[in-house]
Amino acid sequence: MNLPESTPGTMIAIDPEVAGGPEVLVPAERPVPQPGPGEVLIRVAAAGVNRPDLLQRAGNYPPPPGAPSIPGLEVAGTVAAVGEGVDPGLIGAAVCALLAGGGYAEYALAPAGQCLPVPEGLSMAEAAALPETLFTVWTNLFERAYVQAGDTVLVHGGTSGIGTMAISLCALFGVEIIVTVGSDDKAQAALAHGATHAINYKTEDFVERVKAITGGAGVAAVLDMVGGDYVPRNLKCLAEDGRHVSIAVQRGAEATIPIWQVMRRRLTLTGSTLRPRDAEFKTLVAEEIARLVWPFVAEGKLRPLMDHSFPLSQAAEAHRRMEAGDHVGKIVLTIGD
Repeated sequence: MNLPESTPGTMIAIDPEVAGGPEVLVPAERPVPQPGPGEVLIRVAAAGVNRPDLLQRAGNYPPPPGAPSIPGLEVAGTVAAVGEGVDPGLIGAAVCALLAGGGYAEYALAPAGQCLPVPEGLSMAEAAALPETLFTVWTNLFERAYVQAGDTVLVHGGTSGIGTMAISLCALFGVEIIVTVGSDDKAQAALAHGATHAINYKTEDFVERVKAITGGAGVAAVLDMVGGDYVPRNLKCLAEDGRHVSIAVQRGAEATIPIWQVMRRRLTLTGSTLRPRDAEFKTLVAEEIARLVWPFVAEGKLRPLMDHSFPLSQAAEAHRRMEAGDHVGKIVLTIGD
């Protein structure tokens, strides 16, 4: 389709030509993409920064087939144009969206089914900080681990974007949540955000603390983004019939586990990656979130914990902040006015 006359032919984007450190994240001029069937073109106001962006920048997480080389998995902005099969009434609507890539730019494409409306009272920066963590936590903790009200769960990285979203959702759905963090200050931040318990893994053995907190019963589920030697330790934290869900492998992609204990205690080990899933799956998730979670957003009861905003031109600084590990909550890039 042809873009509206008001849409420029080129845009500013962060699209590194080589893999490397944060210094490769420099603004460049790129063509404004055109929406295909089922897609919308979003004029981006803000884009979330996520750990997969750092991995992609370093050359360790290439975009899935068909995804743009521009990083960025979530945005918020205004629909500027629509592709074939999409309601033209969406043009001008404020939306946030989950992307397979392309968010670090003035314009980005998204499947229409992966867009959610930005309700009144939610800033564009806040809206851009929601989709990636919300889709990830919902599909893994509440669907794959089928956590329910009254359960207790363990989530590592309690002050990360994933961790703070897990805390928020657990509070809304009546789930007790134990998180691990890397300092006493972060433990206080996690508790202030709503965590039931926060463990400083640098000064405490989280396995022993989980046993003490649960009276030896263990937790119903573990959401793990650490991997490596954490996996067998996580299994010690699980109750019988417990579920272990892996979503990242920051400490290693391999682990040695006690198979007999898995059998004897009927444990379930599973995991997923969201980015490579097709638009049909993500659309189904978006529909479920729209029905079950988005009313809390509209009512002001669910907001992302925000850490820091950087202009798009300072994407390198945003990555440096995330790599330093000092952030509490979400980091976002702001674009334009």
